[in-house]
Amino acid sequence: MTRYKVILEYDGTDLIGWQENRQGPSVQSVIKDAIERFCGARPDVVAAGRTDAGVHAIGMVAHFDLDGDYDSNTVMRAVNFYLNGSPVVITDCAVASDEFNARFSCVARHYKYVVLNRSAAPVLQKNRVYWVPRKLDIDAMRTAAQKLVGNHDFTSFRASECQAKSPIKTLDCVSVTQCGDEIVFEFSARSFLHHMVRNLVGTLIEIGLGKPYDIDEIFAAKNRSAAGPTAPACGLYFVRADYDANAD
Repeated sequence: MTRYKVILEYDGTDLIGWQENRQGPSVQSVIKDAIERFCGARPDVVAAGRTDAGVHAIGMVAHFDLDGDYDSNTVMRAVNFYLNGSPVVITDCAVASDEFNARFSCVARHYKYVVLNRSAAPVLQKNRVYWVPRKLDIDAMRTAAQKLVGNHDFTSFRASECQAKSPIKTLDCVSVTQCGDEIVFEFSARSFLHHMVRNLVGTLIEIGLGKPYDIDEIFAAKNRSAAGPTAPACGLYFVRADYDANAD
């Protein structure tokens, strides 16, 4: 049995999210189908994070085990052959140790959220950005974003169906940058609550629109209704996952 670590890129627009179920095509099911067509096996594919429907990935890390001793380049080329035409592709593949786990070995996860802030709706970027036609105050959003950094109770920013045991999380880094009409929100942490990034972005956008939200008051409320709306999935990207040097 050989364990393979892969890096995935995918467009989540027409996918139901990472997790395989009977509701429709998922990232996990698409990959498992391709592996099965390659070698007849249908292994469990474990990811660093379980993205929701409509969420994209630039560098999602996953692992799976296969009988035999296939060369990693062979696995990558063969699985990509059967992924052809799908919204998922493997961009890198390597043999990993039996102890490596894409989810539990991960020490940091990085997301970005892209907003198109202009009066004209997106055409080339449709389903890949969140269009906000009203002008956003980037300085106000940056100031509020810095209050999110650190260890906090994020109850007000978690989805009602979140299954995490604790709402306490540590955001290591939050940034808000602008390049032309695009505003990019970036978040880094060891782990996140369900919908946490989208709820944070939704709140920051409300602040950028001049709404009277105060981050300290939202934290203190410990109530989802105290924060802003959930930003749509289309603007969210899983960027990368970090591991200790000896994790592979």
